[in-house]
Amino acid sequence: MLSYSTFSDSELISMLRLSNRAAYTEIYKRYTAVLYSHAYSKLQDREEARDAIQELFTTLWLKRENISIETNLSGYLYCAVRNRVLNTISHKRVASNYFVSIQEDFNRFESITDHRVRENELAFLIEKEIASLPPKMREVFELSRKSNLSRKEIATQLNLSEKTVKNQINNALKVLKLKFDSILTLVIF
Repeated sequence: MLSYSTFSDSELISMLRLSNRAAYTEIYKRYTAVLYSHAYSKLQDREEARDAIQELFTTLWLKRENISIETNLSGYLYCAVRNRVLNTISHKRVASNYFVSIQEDFNRFESITDHRVRENELAFLIEKEIASLPPKMREVFELSRKSNLSRKEIATQLNLSEKTVKNQINNALKVLKLKFDSILTLVIF
C-alpha cells in the first residue's frame, strides 16, 4: 500500500489537482491540527475555529483543479486560514455593531414611547385637576391659559373686575400647584 505521508507538499498538490482523494486526505491530516490551533488562538471559539478549517479544506477540494500555490503549501494554507479568521472577526464586528444599533433604536423608541405615555398621563391629570376647580375659578383660568385672554379681556367678557380676575387666576394656580407637587412626585418616581 502506498503511503502518502512520504510525499512532499508539492507532490501532494500535483496529485490533488488530479482529484486524488488520498492526497487530499494526507494534506488534511498534515495541516489540520496546526491550522486549527492558529485559528483557535485568534478566535477563542472552538466552533468558529472548526468552521474556518472546514471551509478552508472544502474550498481546497472544490477548487483543486485550478489551485495556484505561489509559495509552499503550508504558507498557502496559513494565509487562507488567516483570511477566514479575519473574515469571521469582521463579520462578528459587523453583527455586533448591527445588534448595538438595533438595541439603541429600541431604547430610543422605548424612551420616546415612555415619554409620550407620561406626557399623555400628565395632560390627563392636569385637565382633571382643572375640571375640579370651582366653576367661576375654572372659567377664568381656562380663558387665561387656554384662550390666552388678558385679565382685562376676561374681566370685560365675564363682567368682573380685573382684581377679581387676577385673584381667581392666582388662587387657581395655588390650588393646582399644591395638587401637582404631589402628582409629579408620583409620576416621576
